[in-house]
Amino acid sequence: MHPMLHLIASRPSLLANHAGAYAELINAEAQAFITSGKRRALLMVAALFSLGVAAVLAGVSLMLWGVVPQANLQAPWVLVAVPVIPALLGLACFFSARSASSTSGFDNLRAQVQADMAVLTEAGAA
Repeated sequence: MHPMLHLIASRPSLLANHAGAYAELINAEAQAFITSGKRRALLMVAALFSLGVAAVLAGVSLMLWGVVPQANLQAPWVLVAVPVIPALLGLACFFSARSASSTSGFDNLRAQVQADMAVLTEAGAA
């Protein structure tokens, strides 16, 4: 008789405990995946909002630069600096969201399944 079948027949509680551990692992991995997805979505919304604000402020700066005579501009650097700040914030949020999305979910579950398959293969070979 195969050693795994003998173990399942003689101690079914081990199989139930193992299935329960798999359920807990799946739940934990799913929660981590959902949390990561929410974080990425929030970062993308923040990036779009910040880049939109930067675009509006850049348009206002261009209009002010075109309307106000050069002699009356006391601090022309402000017309450039004001839209750059939300643009940099938006780019930081965007790249942070992209780097967060490069990680794949369910890595621990995949490793556990591979470890279990290795044990089953080893038990079958014995």
